[in-house]
Amino acid sequence: MSTLGGIILLIGRIFFVALFLSAARGHIKNHPRYVEGSGKKLPFPILAGWPAGVFLLIAAVSIVAGIWADIGSLMIAAFLIPAAVLFHPFWSQTDPAARRTHEASFYRDVSLLGAALALFALFAATGHVPFAVTGPAFNLH
Repeated sequence: MSTLGGIILLIGRIFFVALFLSAARGHIKNHPRYVEGSGKKLPFPILAGWPAGVFLLIAAVSIVAGIWADIGSLMIAAFLIPAAVLFHPFWSQTDPAARRTHEASFYRDVSLLGAALALFALFAATGHVPFAVTGPAFNLH
């Protein structure tokens, strides 16, 4: 990969994790609200607060700093699957406005899941992450 390509990828990594850094801050700062809101959706609602925030923070730092960025990408993917299915089930909403809101959030999560998986594949298949502390942990080539 050229230097310019590496710079563009680094900028993309920074932009990609911006949403997750914001979410991490929210999960940590508003722990009780997240725990209460996930009470019937998760078997252990306590995990929705600061533990989820710390998980997202570690994943975001991993991707930006390039410390096993492939693992950080998989961590984001692992977060997004239950977030989409458990917290944005638009198919079960009867109110049209709530349905639209949950549908948009569901597809946002699915799109971000695709981006996280694409980053994982890029890092693991090339065996190189430009401007990174470490290389990828997985080898898909």
